[in-house]
Amino acid sequence: MEQRKLGETGVEVSVLALGCWPFSGGATWGEQDDADSIATVHAALDLGINLFDTAEGYEHSEEVLGEALEGRRDGAVIATKVSGGHLSADALKASCEASLKKLRTDYIDLYQLHWPSRTVPLAETLEALEALRSEGKIRAVGVCNFATEDLSDFLAVGRCETNQLPYNLLWRVIEREIQPACAQHDIGILCYSPLAQGLLTGRYASADEVPDGLSRTRLFSCDRAMADHGEEGCEVEVFRALEEVKRVADGLGASMAAVSLAWVVARQSVTSLLVGARNPQELKACVESLETELPGKAVRELAEATLPVKEKLGTNADMWFSESRMR
Repeated sequence: MEQRKLGETGVEVSVLALGCWPFSGGATWGEQDDADSIATVHAALDLGINLFDTAEGYEHSEEVLGEALEGRRDGAVIATKVSGGHLSADALKASCEASLKKLRTDYIDLYQLHWPSRTVPLAETLEALEALRSEGKIRAVGVCNFATEDLSDFLAVGRCETNQLPYNLLWRVIEREIQPACAQHDIGILCYSPLAQGLLTGRYASADEVPDGLSRTRLFSCDRAMADHGEEGCEVEVFRALEEVKRVADGLGASMAAVSLAWVVARQSVTSLLVGARNPQELKACVESLETELPGKAVRELAEATLPVKEKLGTNADMWFSESRMR
């Protein structure tokens, strides 16, 4: 498994990371057996994956990951997140202590701000993070869902090593401004939803087949049951693009997932792709996909095929809300 440097730290992480949100199950992911989740973590370690991403907001995901890493903590790089509402000094410290307990560890490798705060001064948050780092409770700091203005404000008072963002063939909004800003400051991008929550696997033949928990993004109509935006979506453009992705994949004798992951992993400043495998079989398929190499012609065709979706989404990098929480 290829490894890449985590920002400017000396930490090396696998180019494929295990996103542990699905471990929580619930309305978004459906039923999930903890035993399957634990087996998936063990399979990841055996396959050379060392980066595991979770969050305090992912229900009991941290507890499951902590249990799975018992006896194997030294081989793992744990990335977890503090919620945007917990960024005051006291709340952040309490959140970190709670995460450490749930994860059954005495340090967190990458502690990330899940969303920016619009009420707590960044200087207060950074001071609390530095205190935790000096105590040895966190090793590095990252952010998630920070667009250029938030990123600039953060860098004015401190340093983050990574920015976790949605990025895939169907969600290319970050290419406009955020990705170049990360490249300029040597900030690694951790890509979440690299397979667009299953869309880029070819699992769904039409928009009607996509379950409510996954069709709440701005790719879909605001009429969908769990949608929180007010837009018409771009379902027609999405499924036209998927047809083209399949055509390119078929021409290469590869799966849609393979060409989609190969396309993202080669993009500028990308450190790791977070895949939300729910069992060892799904994870193994993702790992095998990394062996695909895309010729230049295929790279260009994939970019052209998904350009109409990119244009329809505009400049808002928030997957779920019309009034972006990212600035």
